[in-house]
Amino acid sequence: MAVHKLDLGEFDEIDYHLIAIHTSLEDYRLAYSINQKLPINLGKNKNEIQINIKEGETKFSRFYYHDVEKAITWNLIQNINEVIHQKNDNGQGLFSNLNVEVSTKVYLLPEFKKVDYFLKIENTDESMDLSKIQSMLNTIESITTAYSVETNKIKSKNNLIF
Repeated sequence: MAVHKLDLGEFDEIDYHLIAIHTSLEDYRLAYSINQKLPINLGKNKNEIQINIKEGETKFSRFYYHDVEKAITWNLIQNINEVIHQKNDNGQGLFSNLNVEVSTKVYLLPEFKKVDYFLKIENTDESMDLSKIQSMLNTIESITTAYSVETNKIKSKNNLIF
């Protein structure tokens, strides 16, 4: 009988590219602008990315497009969101015993706190010109900058599994 061994290093392989986007646009406006520049059709995905932290849980918006012909998947993902939780102030004074809403910023990838959105491109081949995609994104007037992120330097890779 043949013995088959699995190398765990095979499962750790990253098969996507990540482009960081800095912009002040709302997510739906950014998706529309990207659809105008690139030959894709990003649409709002109902399956948002959920992150739980000690203050509560939040969901990051996600726009999705699957190119059936090339078998490439595109995801536009929000990086910054907020968790609003109640805080009781039991101190002494004029404003004691008040319930205060406290907002905490949450990041999908905390090591990139200044990035507003990520464009995740999965199942790409060598023929895809990532620098051309970046330059096309940088031509969008409302995007401050767009650049490629080295995926092997990301500490919170598990947040990108969805």
